[in-house]
Amino acid sequence: MKLLAALLLAVAPLAPTAEPVVISNGHVDLGPKFVDGRWTVQLRDDTTDPATWRDLDTVVLQATGKAKIAVPADPAYQFLGKPGQSIWVIPQVQQAGIVWPGWNTQDTEVATKVDREVTWSLEGVQGPGAFTLFLNSDFGKPQPVFDSRKPFPQQTGIDVNTHVHGNWTFDAQGTYLLDVAMTAKLTDGSSVTDRRTLRVYAGDGDARTALATPTPTPTPTPTPAATATPQEPAGQRIELWWFIAGAAVLVLATTGFVVIRRRA
Repeated sequence: MKLLAALLLAVAPLAPTAEPVVISNGHVDLGPKFVDGRWTVQLRDDTTDPATWRDLDTVVLQATGKAKIAVPADPAYQFLGKPGQSIWVIPQVQQAGIVWPGWNTQDTEVATKVDREVTWSLEGVQGPGAFTLFLNSDFGKPQPVFDSRKPFPQQTGIDVNTHVHGNWTFDAQGTYLLDVAMTAKLTDGSSVTDRRTLRVYAGDGDARTALATPTPTPTPTPTPAATATPQEPAGQRIELWWFIAGAAVLVLATTGFVVIRRRA
């Protein structure tokens, strides 16, 4: 019996590890996934091969000094701060040496079971400064998605089987806890929701300290309204006016095609 038990242990599959990681470079995506049949918000880490889906409690995204820039003088960007003020920007267009987080609803089971769209909610932000997430429209005009200085919750709709990137900004160094939720109606008529904390560290400090930062006690997530909102064209082209600290020029860059819908 002891020999049989030893053999069984030897061939038993190892349980998945939850080793904490800090990701400061490469592509990742926030998105829903069915884990053991349960709708769960996780982070798809494409810096590994094959890609790894990570529990949000075990990962920190770090915007290092390579992401630090100066707010441009263009009035369209005044919501980021005063011209010349230093901020950390994780850009919509991938930049070498900077983590590149997006969000997607492309998991196979999600794409099959979700009826039309996923609602992404920002329920709150804890951190040393302001956080914003915005897209650049056809002519470089910023299109806000989230802004921590505005009332919560804030919501946006993401069409099923969609992959999007935006500009993530932080105006002070330190740990930011983004209280996020994703909700969807399934094709069988049922609804699913999950709420998690995404940790981001702005600056060149020890990002692992963010893992020890306690998360705030969440308030109940309200059920999204069932009213329809206008849909932007599926083939909208997104452009980013990327600016470099200390320079007076803007460099035009383009991304691919995305579908994003802003909600009140």
